[in-house]
Amino acid sequence: MFVRDFMTPNPLTIEPKTTYPEALSLMREKKIRRLPVMKKGKLVGIVVEKDLLSSQPSPATTLSIHEMYHLLAQLKVEQFMTSPVVTATPQCPMEAAAGIMIDRKIGSLPVMEGDKLVGIITETDIFKAFVNVLGGYVEGLRLTIELPDKPGQLAKIAEDIAAVNGNIIAVTTTNINADATSEVTIKETGADVDALKKRLADQDIKIIDLRSNIDYS
Repeated sequence: MFVRDFMTPNPLTIEPKTTYPEALSLMREKKIRRLPVMKKGKLVGIVVEKDLLSSQPSPATTLSIHEMYHLLAQLKVEQFMTSPVVTATPQCPMEAAAGIMIDRKIGSLPVMEGDKLVGIITETDIFKAFVNVLGGYVEGLRLTIELPDKPGQLAKIAEDIAAVNGNIIAVTTTNINADATSEVTIKETGADVDALKKRLADQDIKIIDLRSNIDYS
């Protein structure tokens, strides 16, 4: 999966001279939390909602509320935008984009193709990709098993699932345990559950969890 598959294309943008009230109003109207800042077709910054909200009047100020809002109305985006901007490319793998966000403690990455802004990827898009990888949008069986960490084990399980009319939608592997086993989560549809349980038991495969994808308990 790549950034291009989950980004929002052609995001709304503002200019450095956009005022504080204009930027905040646009975010609220469009229900977005980030606005790339463009100047003469070039990305020069980004403004996030928390930056705007943190600039709002404090009860401790000695200025009147009217004075404060008057001052805010004069503020331009260029005075509080983040610059330079950390970006990604459309070809960037999703896990790499997620890693950048974690390392930089940021919630979005404008997506650039050369000097052109073509999209924006956010933490919400990362969550969507995560759900997609795990097959969360497909109704079926979610099976977590413990497998020896050696070649060929997953292939055997795939054969077992196919043998009971199952179709694998997604496979993920988590930690390798101290006893050289891995936890593998498989999302599948169509399998005869009782028959699958028996085949796994015959191979002495430990079932850690087995549920439908609509069972979140």
